[in-house]
Amino acid sequence: MIGIGDYRIRVAAKEDSTRAAKSPSVRSRAETEASSRRNRRERHDPFDGEASPAPLPPTPSSPPSPPKPPKKVEQEEVVDQKSIWGDDAEFGFLLEFLSPIKKYLLDPDVSEIMVNGPGQVYVEKSGRLILTDARFPSDASLISVVQNIAQSVGRKIDERNPILDARLPDGSRVNAVIMPCARRGTYIAIRKFMQGKLTIETLIKYDAVTYHAAEFISACVRGSLNVVVSGGTGSGKTTLLNIVSDYIPESERIIVIEDASELRLGQEHLLTMETRQPDPKTGKGKVTIRDLLRTSLRLRPDRIVIGELRGEEAFDLLQAFNTGHRGSMTTVHSNGPKDCLSRVEMLVTLAGLDIPLRAIREQIASAVDFVIYTARLHDGSRKITHITEVLHLSESGGYETNDIFKFKRHSTGPDGKIHGALEPTGNLPTNLDYFENEGIEFPKDFFSLDYKVNR
Repeated sequence: MIGIGDYRIRVAAKEDSTRAAKSPSVRSRAETEASSRRNRRERHDPFDGEASPAPLPPTPSSPPSPPKPPKKVEQEEVVDQKSIWGDDAEFGFLLEFLSPIKKYLLDPDVSEIMVNGPGQVYVEKSGRLILTDARFPSDASLISVVQNIAQSVGRKIDERNPILDARLPDGSRVNAVIMPCARRGTYIAIRKFMQGKLTIETLIKYDAVTYHAAEFISACVRGSLNVVVSGGTGSGKTTLLNIVSDYIPESERIIVIEDASELRLGQEHLLTMETRQPDPKTGKGKVTIRDLLRTSLRLRPDRIVIGELRGEEAFDLLQAFNTGHRGSMTTVHSNGPKDCLSRVEMLVTLAGLDIPLRAIREQIASAVDFVIYTARLHDGSRKITHITEVLHLSESGGYETNDIFKFKRHSTGPDGKIHGALEPTGNLPTNLDYFENEGIEFPKDFFSLDYKVNR
């Protein structure tokens, strides 16, 4: 994290009792909003009145070292807010509103928190959903939580705009839905951003990928091949994209485009962009991923990294892939490597252009070099299950693929844990000449089942 000074708070027993009596989570909604406005004026909140949102802290030029596990918050203990909530003390007030689930926000073993109204909170630990005893006093207190999160990132949520997509100071993704769309009260899902920098060695340690396959992924990225990371919801696509992007050379200029900033690349020459929602009063000022992608092409990028393809911007990305911006990457929701290509095809059609289907497929087959598919297995573990090369279209116009590595399931333990490994299929990539031209050579038996990794 970027340090701008220690922000420390001592929680004494007397202060605890006072805070419990005046906690924003148990006040009326009117009192909560009045107090929030007063506090923001005292702090000179950049989002108060007509002021524009303050810029986010710059991305660090080098990966941060993993922080120590946070200590449980108790009386007379000192808590380092910076270790969990970033370097901006302006966000510290959010913890007061999130006090019923605070211990789960600070628990490094919890990967996701799901609030299904004020009386039901689930968390995900080790891929398993667990019902907790956490409760919010009322739906009004939940709405206060959501509104404060929205204000902290310069967005708004109300009856006219009942859906929020935002982030917490530590990078965790927040999605919230309120009435009238949410019929059982306010819904909140917080997908936590793991503290510290994950690396490919971390994935190897947890058997999510083999060292052998990691060497090949490194070669694809260093060789400027276009890679799509694909998988289902909660399969770890964004985390994997963040790790894979570490292989991009420091000498290259990278532009990252996201709906809500989650990626944390460590390269120095890095430009990050984020979409903007329309002004709730005028309906103007909306900036989409497609707008940012078109602009990025004029900023002389060597690589373009898009957090996730969700709409018509897929067409513009294909053009970037095919017009000199090699080595770019993105993520796509899908159920398999070949289904990923069909998904991109569907997103391209959203652009509303009158292009024959065969031409769209040819563009996709030409633009995408490899698909890295990740999945969450039945035991809750997340693993890379396919590294697949995209070939030219078949004579009938269908997609053709070539699995280079594929997850092989060996056994299932008595505890339900799945044992297996991402192994080579024995198939050779058809573009080995391209690797050689980029100065990347593989050992003679690299793609054989008998290859022995030298570490």
